Amino acid sequence: MKLKRHELKDPKKWEEMGIKLPQFDIDKVIDETKKNPRWVHFGAGNIFRGFIAMLQQTLLNKGLADSGIIAVESYDFEVHDKIYVPYDNLGLLVIMNSDGTLEKEVVGSISDILLADPSNKENWDRLNEVFSNPSLQIASMTITEKGYNLKDFAGNFIKEVMEDIEAGPENPKNVVSKLVSLVYSRYKKGEYPLALVSLDNFSGNGERLYSAVMTIAEEWANKGFVDKGFTQYLNDPSKISFPLTMIDKIVPRPHELVKKSLEEKGLEDMNIITTSKNTVIAPFVNAEKAQYLVIEDKFPNGRMKLEEAGVLLTDKETVEKVERMKVTTCLNPLHTALAIYGCLLDYKTIADEMKDDCLRKLVEKIGYVEGMPVVINPKVLDPEEFIKEVIEVRLPNPYMPDTPQRIATDTSQKMGIRFGETIKSYIHRSDLEVNDLKFIPLVIAGWCRYLMGIDDEGNHMDLSPDPLLNDLKSHVSNIRLGDVDSVKDNLRPILSNKEIFGLDLYEVGLGEKVESYFKELISGTGAVRNTLKKYLEC
Repeated sequence: MKLKRHELKDPKKWEEMGIKLPQFDIDKVIDETKKNPRWVHFGAGNIFRGFIAMLQQTLLNKGLADSGIIAVESYDFEVHDKIYVPYDNLGLLVIMNSDGTLEKEVVGSISDILLADPSNKENWDRLNEVFSNPSLQIASMTITEKGYNLKDFAGNFIKEVMEDIEAGPENPKNVVSKLVSLVYSRYKKGEYPLALVSLDNFSGNGERLYSAVMTIAEEWANKGFVDKGFTQYLNDPSKISFPLTMIDKIVPRPHELVKKSLEEKGLEDMNIITTSKNTVIAPFVNAEKAQYLVIEDKFPNGRMKLEEAGVLLTDKETVEKVERMKVTTCLNPLHTALAIYGCLLDYKTIADEMKDDCLRKLVEKIGYVEGMPVVINPKVLDPEEFIKEVIEVRLPNPYMPDTPQRIATDTSQKMGIRFGETIKSYIHRSDLEVNDLKFIPLVIAGWCRYLMGIDDEGNHMDLSPDPLLNDLKSHVSNIRLGDVDSVKDNLRPILSNKEIFGLDLYEVGLGEKVESYFKELISGTGAVRNTLKKYLEC
């Protein structure tokens, strides 16, 4: 059996394999989507197929929608060639339950995939047609936090953005420029309304998207490439909205154990592919069962009944509270702590880390002890129940093949939100003392120790990608394991960097504490483990 549309016509075979099929006519949905597209999504990777596309699939299964989603790939075109086209745009979602059982369902809601590539005239013209269609309601995206960064660390436009600004909207290279160019086509066609929805997992995503879109649009307007009215259109909430969202579902890279299980059931061509751009993807997506999506209910052209697919639609203030609850306390800081110390202690999965008494205590201290006092209950989700599920069910799930090395990617972009915000809350609260923080500073010290690229046994350790990695490594390059005196002032450029933490750790009284922990962590081989034992009494 292969994951092809014609194979779905024999549902009994799929039922025998324990695989659920779409409960709608895929061909009819494709036809309707071509005529009346309602949802396009930029970023055709695992989180899209394992979560977002399944929202529309749920509505299609319930008869509450009649069109699918158009996937748009703007970065890694091999995803289109190797994962979508050979499988008729179908996918296979595999939910990995904590008891070891697998729930399997064919993803059939993706009606088309297009390349956001002006050099591919057919695809680019089709995308412009989609954006010019009055029926389009949502253009969403999962392009990672880096996708919204138009400037480098020095505050200058990155090369491809600068080229786009100088060249105008005809042949954009950057993903935000491409989006703005397509929205400009919509503006010229009739100023039709549209919701631009960031579903990326970081704080203030809607505002960051707005800022990036407006930056490109204003530069083009100033140079005469677009009408002045275009920026007014983008600033008119009755025409264009940028809803704030909070998304939560762990969708790790496809795992060999899942591949093997599917092949044993009789599915062919389930190969895991690593593209030339290091995207790891497969015809299947393995994911945890838990998922949350909270969206500010601002859709100027209407929307499908997302609440019937489990999405929480609410006001901006509530989304901010939910997002802050998750990103600054109940999940993301715990993930980052495990990523840093998991790499140093040579763990290969997050689940195995949760069996380590010291690491489990570390995330409990960060979450329950230091984080929960500053959490505001958003009401639509209970913080105590949320963090309990994270610590007791989600992170320890032995069947979730998530790795500390994956979570450690782009840590410099995460520190301010995941830890800096809690530090700020301690500063602003009269009933809390920032100097009482012990475990957040311990994680920050662990990150500096991680940047040395040496594990706790003194062996070389590969560091995960990070846009600031070269600069950060330069500051720790003169620090030697076992030589506390070599620390000197080498950490100061990192710990005082407000771009990283959102504040200067020395100014708030934590810089010296982090340095003190760091010196203990580098005192010799095994010092990471010993330091954790000392402060966590494990």
